[in-house]
Amino acid sequence: RFCLPLVLPSLSTMATGEEIVPALQDSWGDFWLFRFFVNAAGYASIVVPGFLLIQYFKRRNYLETGRGICFPVIKSCVFGSEVKSAHQDDGSLPLRAEPTESSTARQVFKLLLCAVGLQVSYLTWGVLQERVMTRTYGATETDPGEKFKDSQFLVFMNRILAFTVAGLYCALTKQPRHGAPMYKYSFASLSNILSSWCQYEALKYISFPTQVLAKASKVIPVMMMGKLVSRKSYEYWEYLTAALISVGVSMFLLSSAPNRTVSTVTTFSGIVLLAGYIIFDSFTSNWQDALFTYKMSPVQMMFGVNVFSCLFTVGSLLEQGALLESLRFMARHSEFTAHAVLLSVCSACGQLFIFYTINQFGAAVFTIIMTLRQAFAILLSCLIYGHTVTVVGGLGIAVVFMALFLRVYARSRMKKRSKKLPPGETPVQKV
Repeated sequence: RFCLPLVLPSLSTMATGEEIVPALQDSWGDFWLFRFFVNAAGYASIVVPGFLLIQYFKRRNYLETGRGICFPVIKSCVFGSEVKSAHQDDGSLPLRAEPTESSTARQVFKLLLCAVGLQVSYLTWGVLQERVMTRTYGATETDPGEKFKDSQFLVFMNRILAFTVAGLYCALTKQPRHGAPMYKYSFASLSNILSSWCQYEALKYISFPTQVLAKASKVIPVMMMGKLVSRKSYEYWEYLTAALISVGVSMFLLSSAPNRTVSTVTTFSGIVLLAGYIIFDSFTSNWQDALFTYKMSPVQMMFGVNVFSCLFTVGSLLEQGALLESLRFMARHSEFTAHAVLLSVCSACGQLFIFYTINQFGAAVFTIIMTLRQAFAILLSCLIYGHTVTVVGGLGIAVVFMALFLRVYARSRMKKRSKKLPPGETPVQKV
């Protein structure tokens, strides 16, 4: 007991590979790895009893023997109400709505609306994310202010609003009959929570441009997860573009300017957190892709995942006593309250724009818009927060985005070719 407070700070120092920054390491309890395990323990306190209940109902053959008022709820949560569909046309998305009698001007207007909506939502989200995680609140001439440290509370804020928006959308519009067992959403929800937490936490150690480029490089682990989870195969150009992306990201990371401030130095902790984000996010997308074999809409997926996300995060926050502390921080700093609410609004609206854009114009157009958004996000972050980019780093960014656009072009060509294939042949699956 005597050595524990001395050992944990030394562990955090070795993990980050640098001296503990006072603004980030006020105590050993602020060490990110410690908080990660505390959060994971909170999620386990919900997941383990839930897993035992599911196994209990399956072993009792509850679907045939169950009765009573709780039967429909247990059936929906544990067994579902429909079998999987025999096949899917697009793997993870419903067929795109083709315009029938829509004029060119109207289609152009819709495309501009989608592009502007996505850019405004996610550029604002990115700027606010960096503001909340890297700057202080309540600073005066005599008081340096305080930073908000609980990334899990921001994840909870985002998920509770996304849950509300998706629930209202499902209630007001016609949706397919839901058939997936509800507990299966919990896997994607858990990995989604952890990826978002790693994303917020990484900004304490690395710059926002570095984080954006790291997100672009998640193509590689997504392909690896696709092979492991979904048994997918890939074309040669997908491996080529993945390699180009990794080269571009490496050029940017290795071209660190010597005069960067502590807040923008790429540390070992930041790299580990980014790796965690990429791994968890890759699992999320592939698990969701597998869930779409049940007949459901993307908004139903959004609702199901966010139900468990709210349950996990609020349970963990209450167990740690962090929910009340975060609410007190909001009460002390009205500016933070506005930022947190706007952050959640941008996240929820962005998801709806994603679904609408893909439904109206397809995944290729959506990918182009979001790739441009990443480039704009780096530029905006450098202008607002003063990040420096060297010539080699700029070339690395150019290589990354060239590879991303090459992927879009090659994928569109492959789709055109697949439409001309003989009836007996099937194209190679894509991420």
